[in-house]
Amino acid sequence: MPDAAIDVVLFDLGGVLVDFGGVEPMKRLSGIDDDDELWRRWLTCEWVRSFERGTCSIDEFAEGVVTEWQLDLTPAQYIAEFRSWIGGPFDGAEELVVATSAVARVGCLSNTNALHTRDHWERWPLFTHFELPFLSFELGCVKPDREIFDRVAVAIGIAGERILFLDDNAVNVDGAIAGGWQARRAVGVEGARQALAEFGIL
Repeated sequence: MPDAAIDVVLFDLGGVLVDFGGVEPMKRLSGIDDDDELWRRWLTCEWVRSFERGTCSIDEFAEGVVTEWQLDLTPAQYIAEFRSWIGGPFDGAEELVVATSAVARVGCLSNTNALHTRDHWERWPLFTHFELPFLSFELGCVKPDREIFDRVAVAIGIAGERILFLDDNAVNVDGAIAGGWQARRAVGVEGARQALAEFGIL
């Protein structure tokens, strides 16, 4: 059960509200079969972390990932793959965000980059419903690091215990909880809806 009343709900994007198609291509390219192991390696890869902090170019990122992961394609080919990973919002995602915004302040907290933001997030009506959009490459820090949760709480001006964070990745949920936030793992719109119901928001 929740420990405190919730004033702010922050959604992760890929995997919660948006179809993120990168897991299967990266499993195919890397030869890693296990989803959790793939995510562990992705979230700890310094090239990924640097790109999603906004501290390296797309070309540097692609060359670094291709080399470190020993992928059998060129950096240019990898960029083309990477750009294609983001699908559209899940059915019901926009409606869920709107319904939540009638009860609490609503935003997103996503590890992402300028390329995907320009190609996808900024073009969707879904994104206009976020009063509090927090994107890693603009913040200069990434999940699951404690830094990002502390900085977002300060930016909102609220105690972490009054923020509910929904993410499909367990390591990010653990990071939020370690930062004093309320957090739940939520996969897809239905998972997010169930978490919001648990907290009495919907």
